[in-house]
Amino acid sequence: MLRERIYEGHYALGTPLRQEQLAAELDVSRTPLREALRMLEQEGLVTVLPGRGVRVIPADRWRLLDAYRLREVVDGLAARLAADHVDRTLSGRFDEILARQLDAVTDWDAAGYTAANVEFHTEVVRAARNGYVEAQLPLIRMTSQVFTPMKLVDRQRAEQAVQEHRAIVGAISAGEAGRAEELARLHIQHTIASLSAQAFDEEPPDDSDASEREEPSE
Repeated sequence: MLRERIYEGHYALGTPLRQEQLAAELDVSRTPLREALRMLEQEGLVTVLPGRGVRVIPADRWRLLDAYRLREVVDGLAARLAADHVDRTLSGRFDEILARQLDAVTDWDAAGYTAANVEFHTEVVRAARNGYVEAQLPLIRMTSQVFTPMKLVDRQRAEQAVQEHRAIVGAISAGEAGRAEELARLHIQHTIASLSAQAFDEEPPDDSDASEREEPSE
């Protein structure tokens, strides 16, 4: 429940999570609540600050771009593996998702596009049929729903992304593993470049030195 609330934006980024309040609200004891928060910390959704308690992870350009750099590798591998397991059922699911994406960008619905975008990338990862790759699924929702506020969802980029998704599906459906991986990685590189060009309100995280960070070269 806490995970879904974070994904859905019920808790703003950086919001303190008061354990006593949550235990009462969810009608659970502190022990399972602490275990849940520990799991969310492992997933990168919350952070424990010494002396300051538990907070929803704060998002900034550095965390967002770092996460997308990992996405490039994961998405590329998933697309490559998916091309080895394609079938008509999978192709049909991709067609349905792409249709919803097209509807969302035609009558611009940022929330609808985001949901369909997450569904698309989730389907690619699951189609890989690799447990280690599938273990990275939380990264998709974290980057697309948690770290990327709705104001950063650009319609022009979304329109381009739908076409890129279509090309990725074409390569997967044709069983072209190398091409599928190439297109999937290029797709994330374009997303990184688009996000890098946008303004962020957040400052670099306290545990990093912005002067030592490099902007993506894409």
